[in-house]
Amino acid sequence: MPPDLTGPREAAAPPEDFSDAAATFGDRLCHAREAMGLSQSELARRMGVKPQTLRNWEEDRAEPRATRLQMLAATLNAPMVWLLSGDGPAPRWAAAPQTRPAAADAAACLRELRRIRAEQTLLAGRMARVEKRLVAALAGNDGSAS
Repeated sequence: MPPDLTGPREAAAPPEDFSDAAATFGDRLCHAREAMGLSQSELARRMGVKPQTLRNWEEDRAEPRATRLQMLAATLNAPMVWLLSGDGPAPRWAAAPQTRPAAADAAACLRELRRIRAEQTLLAGRMARVEKRLVAALAGNDGSAS
């Protein structure tokens, strides 16, 4: 066969986005961590490992032991089989990114929390008054029984 004289070929561009077909364990782990809004150091802290250990997992230089894998799956809300092989149902967040509540919704939640706190304060006052009456009633009963 004659030598190829057309010159060097350019390498194909790597895929721009996440693809289950070409993803490794490290790719899926990184994708899951980012989808949950966690930094590497935050996930490492939650897992009880050094940040370098987590980087090694994400860069496919090492894989976690079974117990750590179970913790990862639970922490990232991702099936263990999906993390390892990409098989099985993808996590719900993989299809749609998580969104933060709208500012109006957050403001409504704060108003409701303030109302609950005010009610709780009133109830605590009522409880203190009833407790005081109960203690006085019990003290009166103890004195009359002697």
